[in-house]
Amino acid sequence: MTGERTPERLSLNRPDQADPLAPGRGIHKIFVGMAAGVGKTYQALNELRERLERGEDALIGVLETHGRAGTIAAAEGLPVFPHREVVRGSVILTELDVDGLLARRPLVVLVDELAHTNAPGSTRDKRWQDVNTLLDVGIHVLSTMNVQHLESLNDTVARLTGVRVRERVPDHVLSGADELVLIDLTPDDLRARLKAGKVYGPEKIDQALGNFFTGPNLTALREIALRQVANVVELGAPDGQPGVQEIVVVAVAAEEAAARLIRRGGQLAARLHAGLHVVSVRSTRLSRPQSQLLDTFRAITHALGGQFEVLTPAGSVAQTLIRYVESVHATQVVMGETSRSRLAEFLYGDIIKTVLRDTKKVDVYVITRK
Repeated sequence: MTGERTPERLSLNRPDQADPLAPGRGIHKIFVGMAAGVGKTYQALNELRERLERGEDALIGVLETHGRAGTIAAAEGLPVFPHREVVRGSVILTELDVDGLLARRPLVVLVDELAHTNAPGSTRDKRWQDVNTLLDVGIHVLSTMNVQHLESLNDTVARLTGVRVRERVPDHVLSGADELVLIDLTPDDLRARLKAGKVYGPEKIDQALGNFFTGPNLTALREIALRQVANVVELGAPDGQPGVQEIVVVAVAAEEAAARLIRRGGQLAARLHAGLHVVSVRSTRLSRPQSQLLDTFRAITHALGGQFEVLTPAGSVAQTLIRYVESVHATQVVMGETSRSRLAEFLYGDIIKTVLRDTKKVDVYVITRK
């Protein structure tokens, strides 16, 4: 390799993208990358500068430089809107000042790192929710995110990299964007950036190279980023509307492993352009921890663009599930490998076998527990 390659911009406009000068909801343009350091924020800052040079009222709403010299240089001289300060004990946190921006009403705002969680006590929990508020009043937003923060990919990324991403963005945020710009960089070039100190400080370089930023991890993340952005654009095409004939039903119990099932079902629904239904059959009175788990599952389902229901049993769990599958005309059912003991299966029946036997024209996917 003779030198670091400049990241490639793959800009994908939605076919139904609105006129930038028309009134109504603002235009959301997201710069997407496979990992930190590919140049998303740098490219977004360059676009902001170009807009200013064209005479547009554009400014930085929030910028996370992480001390990177290239990002700091790209932001030099650009107008920055003052942050909102949040006092937490002896610590002062700074956040995007949404109320101030609503009063100021610029044409374009750069809002870095969509997956960011706001300080406790903020009006909205997540930065992507702040962005929606700006878009709703007609302000155009340039934002950034890494593909591993997408809700449906949480389990996939954890399995590939060994890192569980805590800050996540619902899939509908990406699929609802007016324009996506994929900032593509080869794994070798990103690792070269790391070694040169362009991404993290010297004390973090070796650890990053040996853990998250390994060649295989970055190769997998790059493929995911390319595929995910292409899928989103395909869904927005005139002939790529979600097919009403495809419905995916995910059956879950009130146990932690179910979150993985929901995300797998969400990925399947996205590939098939299908509706997503997640259901749990309440066979007994739920404990408080179980109720909290179902609330978590409901949030994940909504983040994936699906609907969540708790079904009151009528007959056995399997019979209740089968009736629901028939009522929504499901074409795919996703279930987890049973956690029941052999005695429980003998007494109450094997749910998976019953669903397989008693459903017609339905594909049933059984996901292992590991």
